[in-house]
Amino acid sequence: MQVYPITLGGNVFGWTIDEKTSFRILDAFTGAGFNFIDTADVYSRWASGNNGGESETIIGNWIKKNKNRDSVIIATKVGSDMGNGKKGLKKKYILQAVEDSLTRLQTDYIDLYQTHFDDESTPVQETLEAYDRLIKQGKVRYIGASNMTPERLRESLEVSALQGLPQYQTFQPHYNLYEREIFENGLEPLCLGNSLGVINYYSLASGFLTGKYRSKDDLGKSPRGGGAGKYLDDRGFKILAALDEVSATLNTTPATAALAWLIHRPSVTAPIVSATSLEQLESIIAAPDLEITAHEIELLTQESAW
Repeated sequence: MQVYPITLGGNVFGWTIDEKTSFRILDAFTGAGFNFIDTADVYSRWASGNNGGESETIIGNWIKKNKNRDSVIIATKVGSDMGNGKKGLKKKYILQAVEDSLTRLQTDYIDLYQTHFDDESTPVQETLEAYDRLIKQGKVRYIGASNMTPERLRESLEVSALQGLPQYQTFQPHYNLYEREIFENGLEPLCLGNSLGVINYYSLASGFLTGKYRSKDDLGKSPRGGGAGKYLDDRGFKILAALDEVSATLNTTPATAALAWLIHRPSVTAPIVSATSLEQLESIIAAPDLEITAHEIELLTQESAW
């Protein structure tokens, strides 16, 4: 399965942007030649008036409108709390949850179906057996994992090999220029050693790496601004200074530079980034073509060292 090196995050669809704006973002993203869209069944249950499934529904409506299912790669997830006891990774639940996602997405298959959060009360073999059935039924093409410890991810890979069950092909960690330690200190070598494609989330640290939030007064600039507050420390300001330097040299934005650094990591396949405007999307889709040098990559690496 081939994807272009940016994944469009669908978490904002039906949350901070409505269906009409979501369609504009999706049209512009695919119009620029990109093809990979990531969502989850739970997006965006946390928003007032939402029940979960809003993002999948919008993507499904967009696919139906454009009749472009064969030209896009859709990733979604299972395991988060959908309310009324609907959560986890037991076989019975996965087999029902996938039907709900397929209905919302208005498709008969999911390209990449991912374990959203680990469920340590369920043996990894049971979860993999559920995925095995879905792949054999043609409802899922590939599987991936997210938010797992190195130990549980390694166990899952070992069980797949021993039992002849499908293997996770991708891993989705929380990873960006600021949040480096957890992924690099155990998960990254595991992904590289097992050829897992990495599609990291929070690639721009809740917008902090765009340079939008430089003081507590800036945090009210968007509904997600509060999430950037924890980065307003000495290390965060050091990273912003490095991004300012690199982006000025390359005549680009801090967001584009931060994404280019990720794309050049040997482990990373396609960073996940969401956009709420066409202006934001422009900075995102410019990243793969940014002519960033080894010197500039090293500067960002050193200034963001953990």
